[in-house]
Amino acid sequence: MKKNKLNRRDSLKVIGLASLGATTSLVPSCAPAEQKEAAEHQHGEHGNHDNSSGLKNLSDADKKLLAEQFFDEHEMKTLEVLSEIIIPADEKSGSAIDAKVPAFIEFMMKDQPIHQTKMRGGLSWLDYQCQKQFQKDFISISAEDQKIMLDQIAYPDKALPEMSQGVTWFNMLRDFVATGFFTSEIGIKDLNYMGNAANVWQGSPQKVLDKLGVSYEDDGIEYA
Repeated sequence: MKKNKLNRRDSLKVIGLASLGATTSLVPSCAPAEQKEAAEHQHGEHGNHDNSSGLKNLSDADKKLLAEQFFDEHEMKTLEVLSEIIIPADEKSGSAIDAKVPAFIEFMMKDQPIHQTKMRGGLSWLDYQCQKQFQKDFISISAEDQKIMLDQIAYPDKALPEMSQGVTWFNMLRDFVATGFFTSEIGIKDLNYMGNAANVWQGSPQKVLDKLGVSYEDDGIEYA
């Protein structure tokens, strides 16, 4: 797998997905994106725009990568629906859409092309199965039917052998969605991640001090 110039923290930061800076087994690194693309994704836009202000410090190779678009409109819409199903909004935090997960996955497909065939093939497989079972593609069937479809591939131990391709793809997709969400600002807050902080010793419990018959006041030392 190729090694990129900037680390994962830098990359996610500029596409609006502030990260912990930690690598994962799924996406160990990614190349830099730029702020204008993040703004476009926030407004649901896809396509090529004038990104000169954000691209001035990037190499020609990085500019080419960012100018490319992997998912077509239908694939992106399908990805958005799936991301929302996998991590919906709740009373604690926003959804995968709020965390810009589809934009994260779009970028990862360009940065790590090894995943492209599997991801695109999986989306096509999903539509094929929905056409076969419901006579419509995935985004055109009801929410109830979407659940019926995904239940067939979301639980590997229960899936039928003929659904194995879908099971493998959905596991990959779910990993991407979770990675994109929990390395976003929303996901970090959802985890209550506080970052590195100095430990402050509060002293021994009062019960222990009482048992020993001592107190901190005796030695004249103040303990924070």
